[in-house]
Amino acid sequence: MSRNMATAVGFVAVLLWALLAYFTAASGQVPPFQLTAMSFGIGGLSGILTWIVRPQGPRALRQPLKVWALGVGGLFGYHLLYFTALRNAPTVDASLIAFLWPLLIVLFSALAPGERLRLHHVAGAVMGFAGAALIVTRGQGLTLNPDYAFGYSLALLAALFWSSYSVLSRRFAEVPTDVVTGFCLVTALLATGAHLMLEDTVWPATTGEWLAVIGLGVGPVGLAFFVWDIGVKRGDIQVLGAASYSAPLLSTLLLIALGESPATWAVAGACLLITLGATVAAKDMLFRRRARAAVQRVKPGP
Repeated sequence: MSRNMATAVGFVAVLLWALLAYFTAASGQVPPFQLTAMSFGIGGLSGILTWIVRPQGPRALRQPLKVWALGVGGLFGYHLLYFTALRNAPTVDASLIAFLWPLLIVLFSALAPGERLRLHHVAGAVMGFAGAALIVTRGQGLTLNPDYAFGYSLALLAALFWSSYSVLSRRFAEVPTDVVTGFCLVTALLATGAHLMLEDTVWPATTGEWLAVIGLGVGPVGLAFFVWDIGVKRGDIQVLGAASYSAPLLSTLLLIALGESPATWAVAGACLLITLGATVAAKDMLFRRRARAAVQRVKPGP
C-alpha cells in the first residue's frame, strides 16, 4: 500500500468519528463507560467475524507485552481520562483541551522514524485547532477556571495518551492491524469494570437507541480504529493529524443537515480554517502528486 493510499484509508477514521456525536446522542441515556464497553465489544466482535474468512487473523494477537500496553493504553486510557475529565470540568473546556491531540500528533511526529516535521505541518495543525475551537465554543470564547484544574489536567493527559498512541504505533508498523481486535475486546472488559464501579446500568430503551449503539460499535468505535491503525503506521501522519480537525466540523455539519443544530458564522469560520489548515499541512503530498502528473504529461512517448 502506498503512503498516499494509507493516508486516505486513515482519513476514513476521521469521517467515521464525525458520526460519533450523532450516534452517541441517539443512544439515549446509556452512561459513558457502559456505552464504551458495549461499543468496543461490538467493534471487537466485528473484527472476530472477519476471521471466518481470514483464519490467519488470530495470529496477530501473539504480540509482546509492549504492543498490548500501547494499544490498550491508547484506546482505554484515552476514554478513561476523557470521561473522568468531563466529570471534573465543564464539557466545553475539557473537550477543547482533549482536542489538542491532532496538534500533538503533528508535533510528536518529529520523533517517529522516517518523519521530518516542517513549519507548514505545524501551521496547518494550528489552523485546524483554531477551527475546532470555534466549533466547540460556538464562537463565544473560553475562560478556563482554576477551580477545574484537575479536570483540565485529565483532559490534557487524554490528548497526550491518544497522540502518543498514534505516533508510537508507527514504531510497530510490522504488527498486523488484526491486533486492534484484541485491543477493542480488552478495552471493552476494562470499560465494563469502570462502569460497574462508577455508574448505574441503563440499557437502550428503544430499537432506535439499540441501532445507534450498534452503529457506534461498527463504525466510530469499530472500523475507525482499524483504518486509523493503517493510516498512522503507513500514511502521512502529519497530514492525518491536521486533517483530524475536520471530524468536529463534519459532525456539526451533519447535525445542521438533520436540523438539530443551527448554522452560524462560527461554523463557516471553522470550515474555512480547518479546510485551509488541512491543505497547508498536505502541501508536500499535493504538490508531489501535481509534479508527478506534470512529468507524466511531458514525458516523451516510445
